Amino acid sequence: ARGLMRAALAAALAAYGQRCPEEQAVVDRFLALLQAREDCAERSCTDPGHLTGSAWILSPDGDRALLTHHRKLGLWVQLGGHADGELDLLAVACREGLEESGLPSLEPLSPEPFDLDIHTIPARGEEPAHEHFDVRFIFRAPQHAVIVSDESHDLAWVPLAEMGSVTQETSIARMVGKTPSFL
Repeated sequence: ARGLMRAALAAALAAYGQRCPEEQAVVDRFLALLQAREDCAERSCTDPGHLTGSAWILSPDGDRALLTHHRKLGLWVQLGGHADGELDLLAVACREGLEESGLPSLEPLSPEPFDLDIHTIPARGEEPAHEHFDVRFIFRAPQHAVIVSDESHDLAWVPLAEMGSVTQETSIARMVGKTPSFL
């Protein structure tokens, strides 16, 4: 079953590269990690890093996205987290999105990866600096009411049109740009 999940993830990443040819270099790095490291979905895989799953959660009307003020990073980012060995990153993204938002459900707007991002996580305690190979999926929330979890300082529904005033993160701007084609 793990071999099938790995093959399905590789196929989804390759298809993403077809849809977003300008991001092929990033896709190639994901595929190299998937091929080189049997443990690529485990937190302990820190050379060069490991897979994570994130949820780009849109409001019911699709004009806002839910961001979390990440405790460890001190940044406004999309919800998400560690795969913890799970190669079904859509399931990871959905689980993390539900856990971090308190929403009752999330509707995936596509089963395919919405965005890919590789970012460096600084060393912390015993953990060396490493990279998160983040596979992001787009979801619609059924409601606006959310519950802040221990992993966030705060949650906010940010209008897509005003995202640049809340965060300068390049990958957030890229996701805002991709959003209309999924609505």
